[in-house]
Amino acid sequence: MSTRLYCFPHAGATSVAYRPWKALENDRLTVVPVDQPGRGTRRRETRTDDFRELVASTAAFVADDLRRARATDPGARWATFGHSFGATLSLAVAAAAERALGEAPVRAFLSAALPPGLQKPDDTDALSDGQLLEKIAGDGGTAPELLSNGAMSAFLVRLMREDYVVRRQFPAEAGGLCVGFPLTLIAARDDAYVTPAQMWQWGGHSTADARRVEIDGGHFAAVQDPAAVMAIVGGDIAGIGDIGVIGEGER
Repeated sequence: MSTRLYCFPHAGATSVAYRPWKALENDRLTVVPVDQPGRGTRRRETRTDDFRELVASTAAFVADDLRRARATDPGARWATFGHSFGATLSLAVAAAAERALGEAPVRAFLSAALPPGLQKPDDTDALSDGQLLEKIAGDGGTAPELLSNGAMSAFLVRLMREDYVVRRQFPAEAGGLCVGFPLTLIAARDDAYVTPAQMWQWGGHSTADARRVEIDGGHFAAVQDPAAVMAIVGGDIAGIGDIGVIGEGER
């Protein structure tokens, strides 16, 4: 039985972040990178910085994609993966898509993100474009050649600013989010922004089980080592749970 994994990128990014993951697909798992409206594969749609509108339009995108896939693969299941900013968005979209489809995802995978209740306003909005580029470079999630390209760097700064408008809405709009399907929580041991203990608090956003997995590396470890994460995803979807996982936490 195949599963479509809808993947949500970090702040300031597009679905291109998951292009390397496509090479790891197999007949049981298909990677479906998800853009926000106005970006990448959805560039013809109207951009929005309203959290509720963003969730509704993206849930419709996921539901429509799954319905189309089932025309040739009637038994296709679905799951979500979200990294950092994309984690909160992915869980909210999964909940909305469940209502649209009348069917829950197999599992939601969350990586490197503070739960909404722990997210506090920061000074990112006050940074100049140059300072914001320095922050993006320092975080290590963007290729240096993109940051050195004037047009591309300006594009990335715009995306980051747009996403921070949405991020400020997370505590109010997603703080009470609670789903009924299982979660896998992926935390990097050396993440400067999210400790494993903070990551585990996402368990309070589901009435089902929440499995904890620790991996080596910093904030972008999960997206920079797709093979390791795909092994975690594949194992959990298959109900095996520990295939390819190093330093697995307790369930």
